[in-house]
Formats: sequence, C-alpha cells, structure tokens
Amino acid sequence: MPGERVERRLAAVLAADVAGYSRLMGHAEERTLAELKAFRKTLVDPRIATHCGRIVKTTGDGMLVEFASAVDAARCSVEIQQEMAQQNAAVPPELRIEFRIGIHVGDIIIDDNDIFGDGVNIAARLEGIAEPGGICISDDAHRQIRGKLDVAFDDIGEQTLKNIAEPMRVWLIRLARESAPAIPSNSSAKQVRDLALPDKPSIVVLPFDNMSAEAGQDYLADGIVEAITAALSCIRSFFVIARSSAFTYKGRAINARNVGKELGVAYLLEGSVQKVGNRLRIIVQLIETEGGAHVWSSRFDGAVDEFFDLEDRITEQVAGALQPSIRIAEIERSRRKRPQDLSSYDYTMRAMPHVWALEKEESAKAIELLEKALAIDPEYPLALSLAGWCHAQRSVYNWADDIVGSQAMARSLAERAAEMSGDDPIILAVLGAVHTFVRNHGTARILLERAVSLDPNAAWAWSRLGWLENYADQPQKAIDNFERALRLSPIDPMNFNNYVGIASAHEVAQEYDKAAAFYRRALEERANASWIYRNLASVLSGAGRVGEAKQAFEELMLTYPDLTISKFKQAMVFSPAVLNRMAENLRKLGLPD
Repeated sequence: MPGERVERRLAAVLAADVAGYSRLMGHAEERTLAELKAFRKTLVDPRIATHCGRIVKTTGDGMLVEFASAVDAARCSVEIQQEMAQQNAAVPPELRIEFRIGIHVGDIIIDDNDIFGDGVNIAARLEGIAEPGGICISDDAHRQIRGKLDVAFDDIGEQTLKNIAEPMRVWLIRLARESAPAIPSNSSAKQVRDLALPDKPSIVVLPFDNMSAEAGQDYLADGIVEAITAALSCIRSFFVIARSSAFTYKGRAINARNVGKELGVAYLLEGSVQKVGNRLRIIVQLIETEGGAHVWSSRFDGAVDEFFDLEDRITEQVAGALQPSIRIAEIERSRRKRPQDLSSYDYTMRAMPHVWALEKEESAKAIELLEKALAIDPEYPLALSLAGWCHAQRSVYNWADDIVGSQAMARSLAERAAEMSGDDPIILAVLGAVHTFVRNHGTARILLERAVSLDPNAAWAWSRLGWLENYADQPQKAIDNFERALRLSPIDPMNFNNYVGIASAHEVAQEYDKAAAFYRRALEERANASWIYRNLASVLSGAGRVGEAKQAFEELMLTYPDLTISKFKQAMVFSPAVLNRMAENLRKLGLPD
C-alpha cells in the first residue's frame, strides 16, 4: 500500500544451482534426486549453518542464501566447492553433481522472510556465468573479501549481465585445485573452443524471454526466434548460427562476450515477448559481443493476428542495423507461406523440439502435434515437411514395423509441402532427406544443393549433404560437409548426429578404429540414441576388437531384440558394397539373416 514502510538491509547474497540439472535428471532422475538430497543434508546445509547463513528459499536444483558477511559467504562457498570436488573425483563427468555459485553484496528488500532487489538479481546472474564447480563474485563482494581469505582471485573484467542495466566488473575465486584462470563459459555439457569470426557480418538470434502472464506461451517467443533466424540465414552476405545451437542458451543468463567466443559471432540478438489479452509487445536489442555494446534496440507492439508482420519488421530492422545496404527484397524471398490459422502455427512450434530429438518416443509426440496442426490447416508446408521427416526417422532408425509404409508416408508429406513452398530451404532439405532414404539420390542431391544455395547457413542441409556423400561412397566430401555443419551450429544438440556422420564416413573408408572413436563420441553426447549401436558393433567387429564388439552388440539387441540382417539392410541406404560389409560384420556377432 502507498506509504507502507519497506524493510531494507545490506547483505551478502549467495545464489547457487546445479550445472546441467535437466541433463542429469533426464539421464537418471531418481539417482540425481537422491544424491542431491544427500549433498544438501551432509554438506551444503551444515556448511551454511556453520558460517551463519540463512537459506531463504530452494528451487529444485537451486537455492538462495543470505549472509551478514561477504567473507562468511565466500568461505562457505569455497568449502562446499572443494569438498564437492573431492567427492566427485571418482564419478564420471556426465554423472557429477556440480554447483555454480554467485555472490554479491548489495541492498535487499525483505518481505515475509523472502528477499528481493538488485542484490538478489545480480547474485543470480553471477551464478549463471560461473563454471560448474566455480564461484563468481561481484566487484563489491571482492573488495570486502580480498586479504581475508587464503584464495586467489581472477579478474575477468566487465561483464554484461542479463537484465542488469550497467556492465559489472566480475571476479572468479580460484580454488586450490585450479592452476590457471578460467573465463566462465555458458556452454552446456562440454567446453567449446573459441571460434574465429567469419569474414562477413555474423550473428546468433538467442531465445527470447517469455514475459507473458499466461502459461504455455513460450511457443510465441520461440516462433519469433525461428522466423528471424530463417530470414537472416537466407541473406547470403550474413553468417547466421543455426537455431539449434542458439536454443542451448534458453533459460540461462548469458554473457555477450562468452557467447561471441563460443559461437564465433560478432553480434547477438536477444529480446522478450509479452502477451496480454489480444496484444503483443516484443522488445529486441542487438548487441556487439566483443565489448557488449548495444548497437540497436526497439519495441514492437501489435495485435496477436499481426504476429507475422511484427516478425517481418524486426527482421528488416536487424538486417539494416547489421548491413545498411541489405535490400528488403532479400528478406522478402525468405518468408514462408503462412498458415491460415494461428492454431496450426501453435501446434507446429510446440512440435519443434520433439522433431529434432531423434528419439522414438519424441518423434511420436511430434507426429501427434503435427497431425493436429494439419487437421486445422492441411496445406501448411512447414507442418507437412516436419511430419514427413518424422516418418522418415521411423524408417531409417528401424522404429517402424512397416519400413516401406513409413518411407511412402514421408515422401507423400514432403512432396505435398514442396508443391506449396518449393523455395523454402528447410522444406527442400527435408524433402532431400526423404528422397535419400527412399534411395532417390539424384533427386536428393538437387534438392539439398538448392537448399544450401538459398540458405548458405542451413547447418542441417549441409549435414544431410554429408550423409548423401556417405551413401555415394565419397567419405572425404562427407566429412567436409559435416565439419561445415558443425561450424555453423557449434553447440547444437543435434551435433551428435554429425559425429555419427563423420564416423560413418570413416566406416565407408574402412577406417574402423577412427569410426569407432566417433561413434563413441556421439554416444557420449546422446547416450539414449541406441540406434548408433548398429554401426558401432559393426565397425568394432570389422576392426577385430571382438570383446568390445560383443558388448556393443548386446546393447544393440536390448533395444532391437527382433533385428535381423534383412531388416537392417532394408532400413540402411548405403551402397551395396558398404552395406554388405556392415551386414557381414554384424553376422559375425550372431545377427540372424
């Protein structure tokens, strides 16, 4: 109420969360929950109590803690991280529970035992840029801690923190186990080497924040990012990071400088979408990654039924800010045929993450959503092409009982999409992939080469061209295409499939040990992609590594107990010579005809 007294105080705020929590839960939910609970009970909570901290709240994998002293907050954090490191020493990296911690000293508002204000927000943003197992502190906290703890500090300079108005100087606490400074990275599970900038304007469109009060509105923000990325990608003079890599940053605090290094881009576009009733407000800003400078920002307001016009206006202004000489006509040709009803668009956007998962259950979910989209608008090309791709997955990964039927459905859907939108790079790439799977390699090449001609930044189209070269017994050309796809989308969750492609190229060249190494790398990134064991078992058998081959074969048969040589050859689309070698290697392991 007006005039009501607000309680404030100065405090040291510690924000912590578990790095890669969603990945850990997806891999082993019960194990992760049990271990996190044990760490809290035996280590984290007792250390907080020892150093006079107050746990304000917990949020699943995270917590917010208030200390009266920055020294207490830092000492507590160091002890937790050092003991966690010791306990994790014998745990495989992909199974480790590792905390990220941020500390800031600032003014906070107290309301019913909860705390709010910039002091809290900054601590949370610092936690977001900390490394797994690391501690990130503000300059204010550093001034109070230095000289009072037996630790070293690394100055990483001014950082632009999300939703914090001014850049802030940030420090890392170097723990005893660390021998050198480390700039915090925002990559997901693996470290990504810094990439050089291309010799053209380069940009990534990051996921927009959904600021809507209504639940389930993320698809609006995701749809805008998808459309802007597609439109900018079709401008040949731009280098645009693929959507899949961009979406690895969704829901995380980002640092412009680190994103620039990880993805090798000079600019990033970020923004937010708010829906109130029938009105939309979209706020976007273009940021130069090296220094974090804001190049351009703008607000766009309109009705929900003006959604696509708002997308177009944003794309035009971003393109103009990056390169004023870009003509609007270049963007015009990138625009897709729009659905007749926004509900069809909604279902298609909701299907997107399931489409690209390359997992049997996820693909089934995608088909269900896409069928709903097509029931509303049977002539929506994007929904048709994505449904076609899902049915193609069912054939090539041996998920379908009727492989020929799945191939026919995939081809029918993709060709309907092409009839209505023959100049859309995604639709052409999907149609090319489908023709690949039904062994129309000449047609597939025409379609895929047209796709990359229209959109030179289409990472997935380059990947599909790589697979086409594998099927044509051109392994070096295949590797070149896969490496290009990796550069265009360096932290793409789909990159495991590019590693499968590189492995396959080595398999075609009968370089079985190299092939096995890349198949294993792909499995490290996507452990539940069990269809990879078809190839891993084959190359290990071909390399004479019998014990390892038998282990891979056992893993294969757990998922595909009814697999036969006949079913295997029906799904695979390699040349007869390669396919016969693969089949013979599996036959040696006991796969029946």
